[in-house]
Amino acid sequence: MTDVHDRETRSRNMAAIRGRDTKPERLLRSVLHRAGYRFRLNTSLPGKPDLAMRKYRAAVFVHGCFWHKHDCPRFKQPGGDNAEFWRAKLARNAERDKEVTAALLASDWRQFVVWECALVGKGRLDLPTALDRIEEWLASGAETGEIAGEFD
Repeated sequence: MTDVHDRETRSRNMAAIRGRDTKPERLLRSVLHRAGYRFRLNTSLPGKPDLAMRKYRAAVFVHGCFWHKHDCPRFKQPGGDNAEFWRAKLARNAERDKEVTAALLASDWRQFVVWECALVGKGRLDLPTALDRIEEWLASGAETGEIAGEFD
């Protein structure tokens, strides 16, 4: 299947995709800050986490379901003319996620992933529920954790 946009339009669309300060990130920062949690942005930790909570030695990532190949309805493997490009790109993103997790754990930092579908879209959690799950993980001392949307 060919692309429905010409190259210039597709390029403009792809360039508009934000790398940080996305809606899910802003929602998460807001709910955590209102609950009294303090964090840093733009740290030099491996993988450049969206939030770094020094008190808990916790790196929090807000992963887009498409870009990180999440197994949810928000991810659809691209097909068409560039199918091989997208397969390789998304596979490398998933591989890099594993490398980042290993590097964080090796440097004695914990990692938590908040999937985009947990904060926006049809399967999203309400914000108090998302906050409760994050707080449970922070208190648990577990090295890694994640929350995702709930789909039937």
